[in-house]
Formats: sequence, C-alpha cells, structure tokens
Amino acid sequence: MNPLVLTMIMFTLMAGTAITMFSSHWLMIWVGLEMNMLSIIPILTYKSNPRSTEAATKYFLTQATASMILMMAILLNLMYSGNWTVLSSNNPTPPLLMTTALTMKLGMAPFHFWVPEVTQGINLKPALLLLTWQKIAPLSILYQIHNTLNTSLLTLMGLLSIMIGGWGGLNQTQLRKILAYSSIAHMGWMATILTYNPDILLLNLIIYIMLTIPMFTLLIINSSTTTLSLAQTWNKAPLMTASMLAILMSLGGLPPLTGFMPKWAIINELTKNDSVILPTLMAMLALLNLYFYMRLVYSTSLTMFPTTNNMKMKWQFEPKNQAYLLSPLIILSTMSLPLLPLFISW
Repeated sequence: MNPLVLTMIMFTLMAGTAITMFSSHWLMIWVGLEMNMLSIIPILTYKSNPRSTEAATKYFLTQATASMILMMAILLNLMYSGNWTVLSSNNPTPPLLMTTALTMKLGMAPFHFWVPEVTQGINLKPALLLLTWQKIAPLSILYQIHNTLNTSLLTLMGLLSIMIGGWGGLNQTQLRKILAYSSIAHMGWMATILTYNPDILLLNLIIYIMLTIPMFTLLIINSSTTTLSLAQTWNKAPLMTASMLAILMSLGGLPPLTGFMPKWAIINELTKNDSVILPTLMAMLALLNLYFYMRLVYSTSLTMFPTTNNMKMKWQFEPKNQAYLLSPLIILSTMSLPLLPLFISW
C-alpha cells in the first residue's frame, strides 16, 4: 500500500474514534463510527489474500448491521425525546437497541461469532488494531449512556461473554484466536461493571490495552501465530519469551501482576452493591482463561525443543523489527498492581 494512502487511512481511523468520543450529538457519533469502520477495512486487507478478504467482509457485514441498528435506535430516541443530544431517554426501546448494536460492535456474546474468525483471518498488526483501538469508540458511547442502560441485560451479556471467552479458548492452538477469546472475556468484565461504576470500566480498558499491545508486539517480532511456533522461540529469545509468559499470566489476572487490578476492583465494587454470587461466578470462570494461558506457558517453557547447534552461523536470523516502547510496556503490564489504591481514590 502506498505510504501516503496508509497515512490518510490511519488518520481517518483515529479521527473517527475521536469524533465519536468527543461528540454529544447522536448524528456525529454515528458518523464517527462509520468513519472508523470504513477506514479499517483496507487495513484488514493490507496484505491481500483470500483469507483476509473473507475476514474483512465478515467484519464489514457485522459492523454495518450494528450501525443500522444503532441508527434505528437514534431515530427512535429522536422521535421520543425530540432532540439529537445524548440525554437520558424515558422510553426503554432506544437504550435496548443501542446496547444490542454496541455489544455487536464490541463482539460480546451472543454476538461474538465474528471476533475469532476475523482475528484469525488477518495479520498480527491489523489484529492488534482490531482488538484494542476498535474497542474504544463503542465503549465511549456506552460510558456516556450508562445511566439509561438495563443492568440485568448487561450483566447477563457480560457473564455470557466471560463464559464464551473461557470455554472458546480451551481447544485453540492459534494464538490470534486465543487472544480473540481473551478479548471477549475482558469485554464481559467491562460490561458487567458498567452500570455500577463506569470509571472502573475505563481502568479495565486502559489495562487491557496496555497488556494486549506488548503481547502482540512480541508475537510480531517473533512472527509467532501458533502454539508450536511460540514454543520454538524459547531457544531463540528466552528473555523475550519469559516476558511474553508474564504478560499472559497478567492477562489471566494472576494476583501479583497488573492484570489482577481491574478484576480486584470489579469484584470489590460488585460486593459493595450486595452482589456476591455474580463476582464469585466471574472469578471462577476467569480460571478458564488462566488455564489456557498456563497451557501456553507449559508448552513454551516446560517442553524441550531442538536447541541450536555449535555452528557460528545461527540457523535463525535476528528479527529486524524494533520495538522501542516494549520495555516500559512490559514493566507496566506486569508491575503496576501497587498503583490500584491511587486509581480507586481518583
């Protein structure tokens, strides 16, 4: 792709998200979402092949359907309230349709089917954008309208997403699909806490993005897409592989690491709201995610693969990709748990 064209597409992508985040007019919010959706299609097919074309088509059809439902909700809201401003609606139908449309855009259960398929069909760099940047705009809309949303519906969808995100990743050997199911589970945690304390949703989103970026960066550097190729990186770059495994444990929410911070905050907030069974179920289902992360750790570090021989010329070349921000991101994604009281006090 021409660098100038790529720059314009990336600018449109970022501008679309910014318009959605900072607008208080429903039409501008919808326009920002459309800009965001249409600009990422050529990025998904950056290296065109039949699989990426199929993935981009699936993504477009799903997102276009969600946009259509969202526009219908906006028009109903206009009909009932008489204005385009993001305000509380007295009628329950527009918030219900908005919830459906935005959860479809986020890939939450029961609208999750497109996420693993699209993520698996594209390269690692577009997959990183799909699982991080593309979550910001829909979540910002949910954040703005959280007062009008149905708590029971969001809780049910969140719990179902955590279940699907755990069960779906159990039998996967493709790393992109594992990270896609991880994304579904994290979206479930965010949806569950949205109506109780939306500020914790922001904390969860920031930490999820902060964990996913170094994970994908390490996979891009090593060109790892399967469990087997990940296991073979132990002989080539042991320090990098160890960092990757620490990030995986943090994604699973293991207590000493940063990933435990949002789970701790969410469980604490739900317990304060006299909900005990729900956080207990969520914590138990989070063990499913931790299990398939542990399986990756086992296959990578506790199984022996052919080692390099004594020749001076290495059988694998050093990676050319440079990641300058990788070190601080790894530190933040594994050692930020002591900052939790600071975030809660804010």
